[in-house]
Amino acid sequence: MRISRMAAVVVAGFVAGWFALGTVPAWPQAAAVGSIAKTDVALSVYGAFSGTATGNGVAQSPSNAAGGIVEVRHIDNPLIGFEGTYSFNRANQKYAGGVTCGLPCGSLSPATVSADAHEVTGDWIVSVGIANLRPFALAGGGLLFNQPSSGQASTNSSTKPVFVYGAGLDWGLLPHLGLRMQYRGNLYKAPDLTKLYGSTGAFMHTFEPMIGLYLRL
Repeated sequence: MRISRMAAVVVAGFVAGWFALGTVPAWPQAAAVGSIAKTDVALSVYGAFSGTATGNGVAQSPSNAAGGIVEVRHIDNPLIGFEGTYSFNRANQKYAGGVTCGLPCGSLSPATVSADAHEVTGDWIVSVGIANLRPFALAGGGLLFNQPSSGQASTNSSTKPVFVYGAGLDWGLLPHLGLRMQYRGNLYKAPDLTKLYGSTGAFMHTFEPMIGLYLRL
């Protein structure tokens, strides 16, 4: 009787794993996949698009650019998931004066600063698994490092806190490999990269549509 019950449990687990994972029905393989399905590493490419920030008589316009992001994500259950990210993109900034500020602001020649943007964040993940699909939402924060390229006069680096939010979908293609599609938004104070203009003091919003691959570890 005891052996029969154990056999029933094994068969039930085998069948459930086969239907859920869509793999070849071999118990050792299904068990291995299930035990490592909570942690993944993802690499995605994205476009960074920002609006113009204005304040204190200054208009600041970041250039649109392509970038890349690396994510390490761990999911404990639908309500508890975490990830750490690093992303990079070009973030050239154009500054222009003469914006109405209630007082004569004067006029300066526009200045363009070539710069790189490095972002490090920690995010909270809420997700749910449906067959081989996993929709998710995220919110978190971190630091945004804007570093002007070398050889430019009257520039300085800028480090700002950043709030991150987003949503997306994981689509499992193979037991260990899948497609990740997501949208992320960043909200932060506009970086002060040139000494020729004062700070706008304004918030800037960058939105980033992304697509990439994730690998279950």
